[in-house]
Amino acid sequence: MTQRLTYWYPAICVAILISVFSTHAFSGDQTAHIIIPILRWLLPSASLHTLRLIHFGIRKAAHISEFGVFSIAVFHGVRGGRYGWRPEWALITLLIAMSYAGLDEWHQSFVPLREARFRDVLIDSTGALLAQVFVWGYAKLHRNSVQSPALKEKAS
Repeated sequence: MTQRLTYWYPAICVAILISVFSTHAFSGDQTAHIIIPILRWLLPSASLHTLRLIHFGIRKAAHISEFGVFSIAVFHGVRGGRYGWRPEWALITLLIAMSYAGLDEWHQSFVPLREARFRDVLIDSTGALLAQVFVWGYAKLHRNSVQSPALKEKAS
């Protein structure tokens, strides 16, 4: 049981990180104080409206990225010590990631300077789905190079 749980450690760590990112310290107003000046330095001729749009895009790309990483970590936990890719593992992974996205937004509804948005659940779910497409492609590309120890013994 303990060994099986070790496959879930990465997903647990990423989930904790996502929850930290959902605090008031990472609200749009707070991140704007850091990101907008950097963007202004990088794009001195850009209007404030343009800088705010880029800031918004960066924040949504962060949603996609963090839930993509979470999705890969959850897949690792679901798969456990087994090898390869199975659609049921990906489906379970997506259900967990989408559920956590909903819980994350619900959590934000209680946090000052934050609000829950269904749009963000959809963005998070998109990140999880894109990651599963990546996992599927990676598994398909490497299916012959990564074999279980039992299969390697039979091949020798």
